[in-house]
Amino acid sequence: MTLQPTDKHIRGYRRLIPSLTALVEFEAVARLDSFTVAAKELGVTQAAVSRQIRFLETALGVKLFHRLHRSIKLTHEGESLYAVVAESMQKIAGIFDHLSSGTAGQELVLTSTAAFSQFRILPKLATLKLAHPNLKLRLTTQMFTADLRHHDVDLAVRYGNGNWPDGTATLLFDEQIFPVCSPSWLACNRVPASLEELAAAGLIDSDMTAEGWINWNAWFKGIGVRPAALNYALRCSLYSDAVEAARHGQGIALGWGRMLESRLASGELIRVTEFSLQAQDAYYAVLPNGRSMTPTIAAVIEWLRD
Repeated sequence: MTLQPTDKHIRGYRRLIPSLTALVEFEAVARLDSFTVAAKELGVTQAAVSRQIRFLETALGVKLFHRLHRSIKLTHEGESLYAVVAESMQKIAGIFDHLSSGTAGQELVLTSTAAFSQFRILPKLATLKLAHPNLKLRLTTQMFTADLRHHDVDLAVRYGNGNWPDGTATLLFDEQIFPVCSPSWLACNRVPASLEELAAAGLIDSDMTAEGWINWNAWFKGIGVRPAALNYALRCSLYSDAVEAARHGQGIALGWGRMLESRLASGELIRVTEFSLQAQDAYYAVLPNGRSMTPTIAAVIEWLRD
């Protein structure tokens, strides 16, 4: 026999949670960091959203946001409330999605940088499909690390120290960085016998990014050597372009070992010297705040780590 909630319980819920509408609007403001953008998403006026937030703050007796000159920021109490509300809203949305669309709830949205997707995910995707044939995967790529509160993402891959306020990180693997080139370049050039000779060889560089990816200058500094000058054969803004240039014999690029496993295994790229830099940061799978660790997400994390 299923027990029905009594009037006493219902009145209790209404007393403790005076307005579900206010909670919905609070979640939107906290996720979007803006009253204006939240109002646009919800289809109401900014004044209406502000009234709902003030109503919540009055009901709770605490401030939920710091109102700054051109921005807002969650208070400690606001962060605590948002963590619970976001998770609850996601669970409610998930069951609605599952009941209304059936198979749509099986799609998993995985986001990473374009380089990680190109070099690490796509070459190994067949093994994931083989192990989980019913999994529907949607890959999204971003140039820089984005706030997961602003995106519909089930799981993200990030490079860094593992400490992010918008999700829970699980270590995937660390990284070694070393020079790589193509067999065709090596056939026409001598192997650098020292770091000084390496600096004078034709280097292919890429820009440093907010994710902590390093360039040749930072790599030599990490090794403990400061060459008088670096001989650049080519400079690229994207790491993926630098790798492709090296693959086509244009010079020596920095090889992130975990990223280039498939190209090193196939012989498309060759490690040039034994010099290597242990990266201080590592790769992590990040579960956004409000997402639950499902068996499918856990399986994808294990696959990413493998």
